[in-house]
Amino acid sequence: MGLQAGVILLLYLRHNMCYTTSKNQQMVDSGKDRIGIKVAPYETDKTVMSFLNNSRTARLLDPTQTGQDAEKLERNLLRRVVGQDDAVDQVVKAYQTYLAGLACPGRPIGNFLFLGPTGSGKTRMVESAAEALLGDARAMIKIDCAEFAHSHEIAKLIGSPPGYLGHRETHPVLSQESLDLYHTDKVKLSFVLFDEIEKASDTLWNLLLGVLDKATLTLGDNRRVDFSRSLIFLTSNLGASEMSKLISPKLGFASGIERDNSEAADEEHQRKVSTVGLEAARRKFTPEFMNRIDKTVVFKPLGDHAMRKIFDLEVGYIQQRILQSPTAVPFVFSCADDVKDHLLKEGTDVKYGARHLKRVLERNLVQPLANLIATGQVSVGDRLRVELDDEGGKLLFLKESEGMSIAAYRSPGSQDEYVEAAAAYARDKAEPVFKPVVARSRK
Repeated sequence: MGLQAGVILLLYLRHNMCYTTSKNQQMVDSGKDRIGIKVAPYETDKTVMSFLNNSRTARLLDPTQTGQDAEKLERNLLRRVVGQDDAVDQVVKAYQTYLAGLACPGRPIGNFLFLGPTGSGKTRMVESAAEALLGDARAMIKIDCAEFAHSHEIAKLIGSPPGYLGHRETHPVLSQESLDLYHTDKVKLSFVLFDEIEKASDTLWNLLLGVLDKATLTLGDNRRVDFSRSLIFLTSNLGASEMSKLISPKLGFASGIERDNSEAADEEHQRKVSTVGLEAARRKFTPEFMNRIDKTVVFKPLGDHAMRKIFDLEVGYIQQRILQSPTAVPFVFSCADDVKDHLLKEGTDVKYGARHLKRVLERNLVQPLANLIATGQVSVGDRLRVELDDEGGKLLFLKESEGMSIAAYRSPGSQDEYVEAAAAYARDKAEPVFKPVVARSRK
């Protein structure tokens, strides 16, 4: 307290005592004379300011941290989308900027262009973001750009102008009501997806110039649509054929070619893939269109580890369909490790990505399980295990137990909790709540 009082007294004397300058011998007050002539600061000013600066304690801030809502979104996206951390990071940053109130006024919250081969998760990223924030993967406006290959089809988006036959009956897709349809009390966001934008007419690209830049769109009846609370996503397969030539060695199930898997080599490989995608986009779209994109993300090829994660997710979704279906018989199932390896080997394809794996699971798991339900071979509360026969080419479906209580799994708190609980139970990680019986022998 004594030191602080001394500093205050020194400042008081500094600003109230009069000093004499050597230049004109006039009495001046704290650097300014009686007639308004400015003079240089005195050594006393430097001493006081140096003391005050040194006495302050500066705390280093961390601008890389994110808020709780943004961290929650990031966790949800990483759980749903596999192997695309860069895309997840860009979406989370845009959402964090919006929550902080620093989004650019008069523009959409974010304009994203997702490039990459089919089946890499571009559309899944948008659906996952909508599901994480709005509770429904379909809570968005999805425009299939293949339907707008001709210029006159733009009327389906903005409506027909007055004077055209039936213009009052035309309901534009991009209306303000459609944008605000999925708003909740907590989240006032709209998701707009233009899927496979390269297949649309250049008339649609020109229409999007104003939307991407000024967040406004004028409908056919002169109504204005505000996109300032929208996240706009454009997906494209441009450069996919060139990317396939680069990514084929990365998929171990599809190719036996050995390559350097070091971190530096992997970064260089990804840089080449990204360059191919960006160059293809710049060749296709005009500079003014590309200049309105906030972030262009080239989705990474899916390697062995990513495909295994996708396999677990898809099996969990199949289990969810079984337990939540109002007509199906609820039961749980699990797959042996050799079954997973067999289906991954069959379901991994360089050209088709994760979609090919989903088709393999539908053919090898969903259809046989549907046959078991239709023929009455499974009942409520059964537990099945899928194994591979000794020859390694046929799946065997074995009933391990029956009479299981599944009430806890039919009404979960959330979809993620539901899928995780069901998958954990099927993998023997949950505490059994059923009476075990002797498993049937193989036929």
